[in-house]
Amino acid sequence: MVETGEDSTHPGALPVASSSAAGVQPYYAQNAGRLGQRYGSVTFEEVHGGVLDLLPPAPAAAVDVGAGTGRDAAALSRRGYKVVAVEPVRELREVARGLYPSENVRWVEDSLPELARLEGTFDLVLLSAVWMHLPPAARGRAMESLTTLLAPAGLLVVSLRRGVPPADRVMFDVPAEEVARDGERAGLQLVRLIDGGADRLGRGEVWWQSVALGKGEE
Repeated sequence: MVETGEDSTHPGALPVASSSAAGVQPYYAQNAGRLGQRYGSVTFEEVHGGVLDLLPPAPAAAVDVGAGTGRDAAALSRRGYKVVAVEPVRELREVARGLYPSENVRWVEDSLPELARLEGTFDLVLLSAVWMHLPPAARGRAMESLTTLLAPAGLLVVSLRRGVPPADRVMFDVPAEEVARDGERAGLQLVRLIDGGADRLGRGEVWWQSVALGKGEE
């Protein structure tokens, strides 16, 4: 992690509401190449170890929202999932295709809160270090969009970078409990809240939470 606060466990830029896109997407576009290497230094299993036992069995349909340079999308593909990766920043998509050319991942240029270009439902919806880029006014609509994409027995996983936000792009310190409440208002149920995960690069001022939500339907 560099001193600017860039997120090595964050696979990429958030598909984000237009009101804050100017403060998020240019950063990732300008730094796409080196961010691909940094994000790849932390594995999918390390980042999401607290929810691995909850993941639906493969083959299953998965969408990685804010997939960035493709670490998580590629890992899901290797696990046997049918993967759609959503990423609005062209430079990040290009880096991802270069890093993981053999993975069967379908890339889509789309953005929260609407995700208007996605069709169908998914057994797994993943947002890895993405939600904290959304401004408060966009979060309710974004959760409704994600709920619509979730299959009846599907799982929504949201990982959150906690701590003082960096100054070089739009970011908010969003507690997991707030995400759970947004999910409940959209009709989801809390499956698991993982609290207090230390930063993988040892920064004492940064820590992580994860929230798993579902519709509670079989």
